Amino acid sequence: MRRLYLRIYFAVLASLAVFALAAGVLWRTLGDPRDGHEVAAVVARNVLPAAAASSTEQQAALERVARDVGADLALFTPDGARLAGVGRALPAPERGGWQRARGGPLWATQLDDGRWLVARMAHQRRGPALGLFALALILVAIGVGAYPVVRRLTKRLERLQHGVEALGAGDLSARVKVEGRDEVAQLAESFNRAAARIEELVAAHKSLLANASHELRTPLARIRMALELGKDRREVERDIAELDALIDEVLLASRLDAVRALDTTEEVDLLALAAEEAARYDFEAQGEPAPMRGDPRLLRRAIRNLLENARRHGAPPVEVRVRPGELRVCDAGPGVPEAERERIFQPFHSSRGTGLGLSLVRQIARRHGGEARCEGNCFVVTLRSSVPTG
Repeated sequence: MRRLYLRIYFAVLASLAVFALAAGVLWRTLGDPRDGHEVAAVVARNVLPAAAASSTEQQAALERVARDVGADLALFTPDGARLAGVGRALPAPERGGWQRARGGPLWATQLDDGRWLVARMAHQRRGPALGLFALALILVAIGVGAYPVVRRLTKRLERLQHGVEALGAGDLSARVKVEGRDEVAQLAESFNRAAARIEELVAAHKSLLANASHELRTPLARIRMALELGKDRREVERDIAELDALIDEVLLASRLDAVRALDTTEEVDLLALAAEEAARYDFEAQGEPAPMRGDPRLLRRAIRNLLENARRHGAPPVEVRVRPGELRVCDAGPGVPEAERERIFQPFHSSRGTGLGLSLVRQIARRHGGEARCEGNCFVVTLRSSVPTG
């Protein structure tokens, strides 16, 4: 298997190698070696004897110049005849400026008296070996420095992969360490959030199943006993209705956990829904029209659960008030202690009845972009005016 860090690493090295090669070619092709030769020309103008001097004097002076500047030098007459030379033989100049020849670039300048001075710097005679060696050292240094950087990046990806595999294998507590602030860190944070959500949902479903199975035993036992003792059919029907309602609540809670948005929405008036449901319990809903978009079936269920909770565990009178974005159901009972006001929204919490009624109210409120809370002997549901559809 080709490792990602190796692919990234070799891609970096290949890019550096191409860059170094291109830089070397351009430097060798377009580089201007005149600076050193201009120095040699200036020195030569001040050291060389006049054109009428003997060839021995011109040779000695040229040798002194060559020793000072470290170059191959040759002196020619205006018509190209060789007068003196130091170092490797140099060709007669064809034109001013610099030109290429075997052994490296040459530079020719014409002195004031018409003679030509041709030079080739000593370091150029060594060819491109030193430059290539320097580029190789730079490439190696960059490669050594780039490896830990690339490897650190891909190690984080590997740890993320191990976390995904562990989660897929059933370890719902699997998390990955968030390092840095780049895209990989954001991916790790997203994975941790998703893993936490999955763990939360699975735990909630396990708890729901355990509590539901416990709650289902009571009406089933009563039905069995009623059948054995031949009790009134109406009692059996009530137990069956209780059993049916509990199963319906379990199924609805599971569906709301699994689906994050509503399947459909309609234009509804929250006050009208509350008035219809309150009439079933001989209560009266008051307030002002509160049009909104939502699932009328779920909203009815939330209102009904709040009214049923007030009827069972509160005391009359029960007040139902509606205003845009809010539903409030209050009773004259002692209310819920402050320490219990959050726990009563947990499934099958026993301090104020059993079942999923209040838990469903909060789930439905959240699916409508709102929240449900308890304020002593009042339950308040806030709702958004519109909600997303699935």
